[in-house]
Amino acid sequence: MSDLIYIDQHAPENTPPQPPLSETPSIHPWADIRKSALGPWTAVGPRTDVRETSMGAYSYVVNDSDIIYSEIGKFCSIAAHVRINPGNHPTWRASQHHFQYRAANYQLGDDEAAFFDWRRNDKVIIGHDVWIGHGAIILAGVTIGNGSVVGAGAVVSKDVAPYTIVGGVAAKAIRRRFSPKTSEALEALAWWDWPHDKVKTALDDFRAMSAEAFVQKYR
Repeated sequence: MSDLIYIDQHAPENTPPQPPLSETPSIHPWADIRKSALGPWTAVGPRTDVRETSMGAYSYVVNDSDIIYSEIGKFCSIAAHVRINPGNHPTWRASQHHFQYRAANYQLGDDEAAFFDWRRNDKVIIGHDVWIGHGAIILAGVTIGNGSVVGAGAVVSKDVAPYTIVGGVAAKAIRRRFSPKTSEALEALAWWDWPHDKVKTALDDFRAMSAEAFVQKYR
């Protein structure tokens, strides 16, 4: 091991820091947010693009992700290099190329507004308290239920039931996080709608209790 060199190198001082979490969304200076709505205590990391998307309170997405035409619930955890609702092409037409709907770029005519309306209407819907792992891709039109987990590298092409862990290409159900009874109780409890002060008061129970014990206490 004598050939190893100890290194303790920090990022350059001119690298912008992530703004601190607060009731105002934390947007990294290198993030690009367009026509979107973010709730309190949310965060968007560097080199992440968010387009025409809503993100509920406490949810966050870290670096190098791409999200468009989506509705994201509260308390969602979205890892790096995630793509949510990547662009669809018109496979039913004679050509799939985007010269048809981005015609102005090629000096062929006007852009095709109806095509982009179709894309907007094919939203991704993500529930509350969902964890999306590194490098996952969520395809257009998919709904992911509350409390679900999408494994790293998964490609999700079909809806995911609440409190279900999915993974693979194409993603398939691996197992449920809890029994149907506990899952239903958590959804009925809807703790993600609690005010900030109530979440703070229950913090120790979130940490120490099982899901079953938690719903027994708070339902």
